Amino acid sequence: MAAPASIDLNPQMLAAAAESRAWPFEEAKKIIARYKGRDYPETVLFETGYGPSGLPHIGTFGEVARTTMVRHAFRVLTEDKVKTKLLCFSDDMDGMRKIPDNVPDPEALKPYLHMPLTVVPNPFGGDYESFGHHNNAMLRRFLDTFGFDYEFASATEYYKSGRFDAMLLKTAEKYDAIMKVMLPTLGEERQATYSPFLPISPKSGRVLYVPMKKVDAKAGTITFDDEDGEETTLEVTGGRVKLQWKPDFGMRWAALGVDFEMFGKDHQTNAAIYDKICTILGGRAPEHFVYELFLDEIGQKISKSKGNGLTIDEWLTYAPTESLGLYMYQRPRQAKKLYFDVIPKAVDEYYSFLSAYPRQEWKERLGNPVWHMHDGNPPDIQLPVSFALLLNLVSASNAHDRGVLWGFISRHAPGVTPETHPELDRLTGYAIRYFDDFVKPTKVYRAPDEVEQQALAALEKALGDLPGDADGEAIQNAALNVARKIERYQDHSKQSPEGGPGVSVAFFQMIYQVLIGQERGPRFGSFAALYGVSETRALIDKALAGQLAA
Repeated sequence: MAAPASIDLNPQMLAAAAESRAWPFEEAKKIIARYKGRDYPETVLFETGYGPSGLPHIGTFGEVARTTMVRHAFRVLTEDKVKTKLLCFSDDMDGMRKIPDNVPDPEALKPYLHMPLTVVPNPFGGDYESFGHHNNAMLRRFLDTFGFDYEFASATEYYKSGRFDAMLLKTAEKYDAIMKVMLPTLGEERQATYSPFLPISPKSGRVLYVPMKKVDAKAGTITFDDEDGEETTLEVTGGRVKLQWKPDFGMRWAALGVDFEMFGKDHQTNAAIYDKICTILGGRAPEHFVYELFLDEIGQKISKSKGNGLTIDEWLTYAPTESLGLYMYQRPRQAKKLYFDVIPKAVDEYYSFLSAYPRQEWKERLGNPVWHMHDGNPPDIQLPVSFALLLNLVSASNAHDRGVLWGFISRHAPGVTPETHPELDRLTGYAIRYFDDFVKPTKVYRAPDEVEQQALAALEKALGDLPGDADGEAIQNAALNVARKIERYQDHSKQSPEGGPGVSVAFFQMIYQVLIGQERGPRFGSFAALYGVSETRALIDKALAGQLAA
């Protein structure tokens, strides 16, 4: 891929970067401290790991996105004088230990259990030569679509081409030292059979978890009993052998000279093991960043093999990639649920941060997620309508094409068209898809009770008394004035501008439940201004006539 874009290194930005507490800068400063008093290598290496035992999920993408943010922060702090590279490493030589739940015809894969993923046939069809190659391609496709600057690396290729040979020979040499690190971390039964080396059977092609009968560092060979009981000796080089995943982490860091790698909290207890093995093999352990895991709707960790949680393609069906980038930036050390309900909020938050950026000083800009998401050059996009409003507009109008939505938008904001605001036009398509698939099936209108009928009738009259050019603020105030006069909706913990009680949120919840069939919605005044006062009054009339609940 192309080299990363040049950076605008103005003095104000550099001064703010040196003081910034944004987490990508905090991580980048660790790498700078790593080389204090020493020369930087030819290339500072950032790495991410991927296990292609299943289709890539959003967590995999998040690792690359977040690492890219740290890499950019490092480039700014070093004034772009140090060459950097992001290596996306796939452990595709790992044996297929179980068949994923989300593949077609899983029975057909049973004969290939424990074979390297790049030997297992591709169950998805197409031109990919193996399951591992297919999953690698799915990852690269999305990373390329998002525009990441990275180099892809395949464990199969690295092992077979000899790129790890020197370090594998050193692993044989340091075998006893590595075993001293590993054995205390294992149970008694596992200790009896454990070896850092996993030979690939020359007979069956399977990755074998067998004890070593002999490790000959001088000859660079291991001896073990193959599956049929025959004693077999293999050279550790040339892809005949791979390492167990924990030693493989440390070996890879030492072999490649990795400077920074982040991983999920499920790796945290093993990080010290990775570091020790890297050191034993003559390397220097990289700087780490441990992020919290993504959870599905019921709070379970998302899994490639289970296929729970959102996939990359699913998110991008209903929202732009930038909203996903924002979700990855925010609170990386906090566990977050990753399901469809989080999408609308992420979309609106992204455009809110984008809108605020031009008005901010450099200190605030460097704490704004969009600066990190767009390599310091966020686009200038202003949206006259939020995504939440679009969703409610679709819901109220039953619109199924963009043209209908644009009729409302253009009336609400004269001069705003798909041509002048292509980003908003893009969002209308997402809003229709999201509404059809997630909102519409769950809509439940309810009939208003007697108090609610009186409130809605008063609201309809108040809207009718407004001037034709009333804006969202005037509409909101008219609604508040109606609610303040109804005891049910008076909130005595708040105070109105006139000194009386404030308005309970229950009033607006009722409006959305009765008029739109949803539990919540955006600010009523903004919605009614976009939908239209006369259209909103007609909607109230339908509710009062029992047509919506019916």
